[in-house]
Amino acid sequence: MHDDAIKDLDKEVRRLKRIAAEWAGQLHDLVEERLPAAYEELPALSASTLDACRLWAQAQQRLEAAQRAASAAQP
Repeated sequence: MHDDAIKDLDKEVRRLKRIAAEWAGQLHDLVEERLPAAYEELPALSASTLDACRLWAQAQQRLEAAQRAASAAQP
């Protein structure tokens, strides 16, 4: 994989990590500030947080694979 592609993938990983952290922050706020009264919000917020974390993890795996491939391709 070309260096520019790896840089783009790294940027995407950082973006997805930020998004996952934002969802996690919302979940934390719900737990700390609004439960048990807002318990009905928990399933949707948890699912969104889980989805965001999965997207980050998948992108992280792609980045790591690309970095390994680039290292192996160097003479």
